[in-house]
Amino acid sequence: MNIGVSGANGHLGKSVVTELLQRGAGHDVVAISRTPETITATAQPRFGNYDKPDSLVEAYAGLDRLLIIPTVDLEAGRRATQLTAAIDAAARAGVKHLVLMSATGTQRAEEPELGASYWKGEQHLIATAPVWTILRMGYYAEALADEARASLDNGVLVGLAENRASFVARDDVAAAAAGILIGEGHKGAIYHATGDERISGAERAALIAEITGRSLSFLVLPEEQLRAGLMQAGLPDTVVNAVASIQKSFAAGAFDIVTGDVERLAGRPPQRLRDLLAAILSSAA
Repeated sequence: MNIGVSGANGHLGKSVVTELLQRGAGHDVVAISRTPETITATAQPRFGNYDKPDSLVEAYAGLDRLLIIPTVDLEAGRRATQLTAAIDAAARAGVKHLVLMSATGTQRAEEPELGASYWKGEQHLIATAPVWTILRMGYYAEALADEARASLDNGVLVGLAENRASFVARDDVAAAAAGILIGEGHKGAIYHATGDERISGAERAALIAEITGRSLSFLVLPEEQLRAGLMQAGLPDTVVNAVASIQKSFAAGAFDIVTGDVERLAGRPPQRLRDLLAAILSSAA
């Protein structure tokens, strides 16, 4: 079976390719990227650019299954256009089964909300692909660690509301995606790759403080104040909008979900948040 990973040079894409190669099973793995010359894994590299749909048709040719990983492009409407182009190109290339990486909490939304691209991508996939599967990923534990590093000097972890959320390792999302790509029985399924516990904002701050030995508390801010602080830090509007959108998703409970899908698909339980943060934040202590 020929299995493609579109977006193979991103952090998640590289991890999925590695998982597929480690599992073997006689499948041919195709790594699709805008920079195929930098693919270091022992997969077949192919050029494919979400902004050049014709290149995608060629890149997806001959694939039985394909994982489409969205870009991190923050320009309003850009990512939805890219996903639509990738799905259409896969249909033109005759790919038999499409797997789309999406996000937990996805629902109808309008630009510039980050969730709008996932919603539009999911809807187009369902309407277009002959066989499809959706994997909605939870919030990365690695992203929480980055947020912690940026917050420790000020002693405050901020949010728009107290909330509960689960956090999942990027490698666990990759393992779940690989499980779908090489497995059976996933047609028309929507899975959620999450961690194994829900933790509040205050609990997150306390855990980070315990791990690093530094003081950290959780503070609820109004959106206007959050945006003002980000702009004062010199961040561009696209990043300010993205951060605000993510924090609104937290407040709305988009990441307040725990499933057994990682273990079901990957064949192993998700990694514990405490262990992940301890490994990543050891240098911040």
